[in-house]
Amino acid sequence: MKSKVYFSKTITPEKVLELYKLAGKTLEGNVAIKVHSGEPGNQNFLHPEFWKDVVAHVGGTIVECNTAYEGQRNTTERHLATFKKHGWNEFYTVDLLDAAGPDLVLPIPNGKVIKENYVGKDLVNYDSLLVLSHFKGHPMGGFGGALKQLSIGVASSYGKAYIHGAGEVEKIWTSNPDDFKRSMADAAASVVDFFKGNAVYVNVMKNMSVDCDCCAVAEDPCMADIGILVSLDPVAIDRACLDLVYASDDPGRDHLIQRIESRNGVLTVDAAAQLGIGSLEYELIEVE
Repeated sequence: MKSKVYFSKTITPEKVLELYKLAGKTLEGNVAIKVHSGEPGNQNFLHPEFWKDVVAHVGGTIVECNTAYEGQRNTTERHLATFKKHGWNEFYTVDLLDAAGPDLVLPIPNGKVIKENYVGKDLVNYDSLLVLSHFKGHPMGGFGGALKQLSIGVASSYGKAYIHGAGEVEKIWTSNPDDFKRSMADAAASVVDFFKGNAVYVNVMKNMSVDCDCCAVAEDPCMADIGILVSLDPVAIDRACLDLVYASDDPGRDHLIQRIESRNGVLTVDAAAQLGIGSLEYELIEVE
């Protein structure tokens, strides 16, 4: 049976909530709402007010983890200051999952490259997960969407280095690029297993630069906005986003495709499908 992916070309906070409701999954208990806080200087990340309708409906807590590289989000003090600077605290309760150690270690018995995932220890306080992703390019992964949020996004600062290094933190920037993508899929699988299917994924195809929101200096968007997608399947939603980029007649899409293909970005999606956390087969349900 194909996974359902709901899609609208209308990009508004109200439409995010409408598509979330169509997905038909009620997130119960304490809900972790994973966002990208945005590196200071980045002009493309989705600002907190964009998510206000769906967060108010779900009633969860905004969660993030520290980064593994120099910047304004690599320590708890700096990251909390960034949240405040970008206005997140005006709207939501914020929980930096790895603000204090030790990390929570999730097993990945079927992992192709890594067998464990280091995530912020506060993850144990949550029963379900809403992943709010800005779909765009990425300097190393080729693109970022739901699977990146599940893997690099939920990983602690140490865990990010561990994934990037394909299990060897000292090789954070020098590991085999394809092993890094497979490690992302492995890590994503551990988080999916942790929440036992109690998760919903939102990808917003807006401000699509070849660079990630983690870049303080990023290229401007290279192609027109496409829309919002919502699914219960993290593999299907990322595959659908890739397919929409390829199907676009926007002249800027070639620049984004070049970034994705030069980094073999689709490998993360294929590897995640092979691990059984989602399907490459999907039904795109368009909503006006």
